[in-house]
Amino acid sequence: MFVFQAEAPDPSKIPVQDALGVTIVLVICSYLGKEFVRVGYYVNNDYTDPELRENPPEIPQFDKVQKNILATNPRVTRFKIDWENAAETPPPQVNEMPASSSQEEALVQMPPVEMSMDAMAF
Repeated sequence: MFVFQAEAPDPSKIPVQDALGVTIVLVICSYLGKEFVRVGYYVNNDYTDPELRENPPEIPQFDKVQKNILATNPRVTRFKIDWENAAETPPPQVNEMPASSSQEEALVQMPPVEMSMDAMAF
């Protein structure tokens, strides 16, 4: 296991239309400049207060936003690389997430996940 830490995003740089709703956390790993794995997690950012969910303010109130991460179903893409000299990379092998009736529905119904990464907070 490893711990990934990064600075939290600067809320002033997040476009207002992208502050809430479904997004992803994407972790890309490379060796000698060649990507060998990519792991993506779906994330839903929403207000915890039902009133704010129904009537969101024009300017997002980041201190009232909760981040729910679908950590149990990462999307993993592996790339074969030459570990000796990182030569040409063949096409990726994709491990698809299990299909659900609605990806958005699955995100909205998931329980909150506690994560100890600074990068996950606004």
